[in-house]
Amino acid sequence: MKSLKITLKGSLLVCSTLALCAAASNAFARQSAPIICDGYEAPKTKLLGERTGRSLQAALEAYNEDRIPESVEILKEMNPREPFDKASVDRFLGQILVSMDGDNFAEAGKLLASAANSGVLNDRDQADLLKLNGDLSLQEEDYEAAIDWYDRWMEFTCKSDASTYTKIAKAYTELKAFDDVLVAADKAIALQEKPDKNPYALKVNALHEQKNYVGAVGVAEILVELFPEEKQWWTQLGFFYMLIEDYEKALATFSVAYKQGFLTKKSEYKALIQLYASNEIPHKSAELHQKYMEAGMVENDAGALATLANTLHQAKEFKEAADFYGKAGAMDNDPENYRKRGALLLTAEDYKGAVTALNKALELGTQDESKVHFSLMEAHFYNNDFRQANVHAEEARKDPTLRRNANAWIPYIKEKAKNRGINL
Repeated sequence: MKSLKITLKGSLLVCSTLALCAAASNAFARQSAPIICDGYEAPKTKLLGERTGRSLQAALEAYNEDRIPESVEILKEMNPREPFDKASVDRFLGQILVSMDGDNFAEAGKLLASAANSGVLNDRDQADLLKLNGDLSLQEEDYEAAIDWYDRWMEFTCKSDASTYTKIAKAYTELKAFDDVLVAADKAIALQEKPDKNPYALKVNALHEQKNYVGAVGVAEILVELFPEEKQWWTQLGFFYMLIEDYEKALATFSVAYKQGFLTKKSEYKALIQLYASNEIPHKSAELHQKYMEAGMVENDAGALATLANTLHQAKEFKEAADFYGKAGAMDNDPENYRKRGALLLTAEDYKGAVTALNKALELGTQDESKVHFSLMEAHFYNNDFRQANVHAEEARKDPTLRRNANAWIPYIKEKAKNRGINL
């Protein structure tokens, strides 16, 4: 049995006398009609048999005095013959069993279903029981039964409300019947007296499952407008904008969420970092990436360091980018990280550092060996080491894609060496 508890005290299940029961039921019916179907006329209130009434009264007194086992025992010993009396006993016993701790739900469910299916209870009791059976079925994950009970309640009473349609939408969600979810959620939204997030959330989920991301964006925008103080709608909307590749709106949404302190998950921090980069604001992306990395909010592994290095490269922070490629390479020994570090140090005119990094790339077995040789040629040349520049030029020219450029460099290297009195 799940956690649902039913409180019976003060209900009209059993009254102190049969006369009071009839009077109370009639008075309550006048206050709020259980059925509003066109042409409906309330039938005469049914009353319990005298023997059943006395036993039920004894059971209720025991229940009200917290003598629950005694109340259950009284009810189980009863064996009324009249359909109305039997349905009333089943209803009372079923509700008590549902309210108790222990494995009583299966028995309670049978009793409550039997009472409702008999169709002999007074209208208000029948209406309440139909909805109760729907709630219990939903809680016990019997979603088809829950939908059936809710439909029967609406057909019997000619009533509908946002709460019931929201529950139906939830049941259809669990059944993965997403078209039906959308229909039920829209009915719930139309019947709302004040905004409730649940049918909107069920609708967003259904549209997402159908891969209707544009539709999901539209509903998520409404959620943000109606519930601006709830963080999850902001980040969800931002991710939906990313799915439809509207990165400008995605960044605007995540930026607002960031300023309001709504970002709490690693995926959200990473999304903001990525969005600044994709919107060509690499300086801000790199700033946040480094901040979150140092705070432990995103990964601090070789892949993350290489990504940060790439962003800094976009921001033309060549020396800093090279430093992070070096840190990444030290972690994973990936020759590509050393190759990129060497290329950036070459751009930053740190020729000695470039030579060290590029040689490390060769040592680790880079796949772009000819490109590394070409970069080493340049680094050695600008470091006035013309012999090594020539050696790497000769290696680079072995690659057909680089041969023309390498051949153009070799005479220039030799001329520089000759002017310095160096024999190659």
